[in-house]
Amino acid sequence: MTPNNKRNIRLFLLGALLGLAAFLCLYGVSALDVTNDTFLRGGYIEQDVQQHYAGWLFYRQSPISLPLCETDHLNWPDGTSIAFTDSIPLFAAFFRLLSPLLSETFQYFGLYTALCFALQGGFAALLVGLFTRSDLAALLGAVPFVFSPILLERAFRHTSLAAHFLILAALYYYVSGMRQNRFAFKGLFAVNALAIAIHPYFVPMTYAITFALVAGYSWRNRRLLRPAAFLAANLAATACVCWLFGVFSSTGSGAGGAGNEYGYFSMNLNALWNPTSRGVVWSLFLPVQNQTGGNYDGFNYLGLGVLLGAAVVAVWGLWVLRARLLTLARRHGWLLFVCACLTAFAVSHVVTANGATLFRIPLPQALVELATTLRSSGRLFWPVYYLIMLAAVAGLMRLCGALRFKHAGVAALACLCVVQLVDLSPALAQKAASLREYSPIETDLVTGTTPALSTTTDFFETVSGRYDTLIALDPLTQTGMELALYAADEGMNSTDTSVVARYDEAAAEARRTGFINEVLSGEMRSDCLYVTERPETFLQLADAATEQGAWCGALYAREGESKSEPALYVIAPGLDGYSHELAVTYSEDFPLRIADYSDDYWFDGVLSLNLADIGREADENKVVLFYDTPLARCRLTPGAAILCAGQRYPILDVDDSDEGWLMVTLDTADARPLAGKDLVIQ
Repeated sequence: MTPNNKRNIRLFLLGALLGLAAFLCLYGVSALDVTNDTFLRGGYIEQDVQQHYAGWLFYRQSPISLPLCETDHLNWPDGTSIAFTDSIPLFAAFFRLLSPLLSETFQYFGLYTALCFALQGGFAALLVGLFTRSDLAALLGAVPFVFSPILLERAFRHTSLAAHFLILAALYYYVSGMRQNRFAFKGLFAVNALAIAIHPYFVPMTYAITFALVAGYSWRNRRLLRPAAFLAANLAATACVCWLFGVFSSTGSGAGGAGNEYGYFSMNLNALWNPTSRGVVWSLFLPVQNQTGGNYDGFNYLGLGVLLGAAVVAVWGLWVLRARLLTLARRHGWLLFVCACLTAFAVSHVVTANGATLFRIPLPQALVELATTLRSSGRLFWPVYYLIMLAAVAGLMRLCGALRFKHAGVAALACLCVVQLVDLSPALAQKAASLREYSPIETDLVTGTTPALSTTTDFFETVSGRYDTLIALDPLTQTGMELALYAADEGMNSTDTSVVARYDEAAAEARRTGFINEVLSGEMRSDCLYVTERPETFLQLADAATEQGAWCGALYAREGESKSEPALYVIAPGLDGYSHELAVTYSEDFPLRIADYSDDYWFDGVLSLNLADIGREADENKVVLFYDTPLARCRLTPGAAILCAGQRYPILDVDDSDEGWLMVTLDTADARPLAGKDLVIQ
């Protein structure tokens, strides 16, 4: 073993220990307990971790098959790959093979994140070590990478996206390749092939760096065949891994679940110095600045230490090394090219700065739809982000080396690390406290104060073991994650798509329509529990379902001391009855609600806006909107009255000229107090 190889092994191990120490300082050991899933069930930071965990639970109950990571329990009956639940396919497949040996409760997300931190430290030390002979300087230079804000922002939130070590590894092989005038590395080949088995967003990042290395080699050496063969073989291997882990699954090939189009989750032009992400303030010194839309997902704050270091290096480079900059630019031209492409894609065609949209570049819709496959475009800046960090660290060492002061480089890096960590201290403290203090919350979808369903509620405990499938009659936007965990715990199938990032929307809508038609035609499935968050869907089916012997009702959630809101509407075939203080059984007295609808003329279901434009000023605040359902048609008739909060609102007219809606004119000067209330019809 050569001295250089020995040093690389030593640096990697020391860096890995640094990364693991950072993980333990921030998160403690609770997440490493594979039987501790409370932070996952409760939705640590936000609901995404529930999605990741639910995908694993459904897959664990599925038979092993090829491709791996596919389950028919979720998105039933078509099934899906848990690559589309961000459940880290590489880890899910490995632990699925070991499932018979694992504990009943088993989560690998803590182990995965700890491994990401260790590999982040290892590859950061290797990368910085290419620019210094001092092991201490290499480890100090690795500190900003280990405590990278964009890494910490994703850890345990978008868990699979914590694998930033893939980017650092690709950069390490790039620098090594440029120095050795070579392009083929087994490690780089493996990084590109395995990235897809962790998260697809890493693939364009690592391949962009690989392309820069391969193209640069071809350009300098005037050779094309071998570099092209290496790149083609790597792409073929990636495609094979993609198939093996179910990323090519046909059930995930549609646009469903894509949400906002490309351009919404873009990177704001202030991202490098704007210390705010979703719910976290990242700087002790710099003020939070405005952003727009989904810019929070384009979070790329560098930290004050790195910003100052990069500024010093930039000034030094422009002032002292002007003659060498052009040479460096030519040598690394392909890297600069891919960085420009990644930055442009991250900023997107919707260019934002602070709280304003500066301009929108018109793009063909077909191109927008293609780019929407990577709709969170701000993430694509990460390779550029780490190059800036590397430039700050390596540039400071070169600057101090030019000053010829012994240990000046180590001192400069130590100062950078201190400023960086002090600046990030508010976020670090929040991260350190949040997971350590996390405890299971007693939640109840019917009576609880939170919307989470991390344990069986009174109603779901009542029907436990009774049904084989949970049928979502509409996409579950509020309770989908919790109900997915419930269904997985019960060994049920689930038709809901809210847990799946990509699915065939047309097929999903056809299934939902089919389930609705089955109920309406008297062919309701006795082994299925039907749920919806939409009152119009529930009221459309409730009469037919009741006639078939189902219990139908609304489950309410209490908000605060007294206010209760319907959280879920349920159709339970064969259930004789259910009684609870916050459950309302469907009957002819079932309360109605004004439709929660707003546009240019309606606000919360009340006709009240811009009425001069349509010549209806006289109807201001007197007309309310209901969904056209059998119960509403039966009860909302002229001569009847709506009762609310002790006040009576006589019905003067009912207009059903707009399909799907009932516009009810009331004898009142102001119907706005009816919005969002349970209404009794007399």
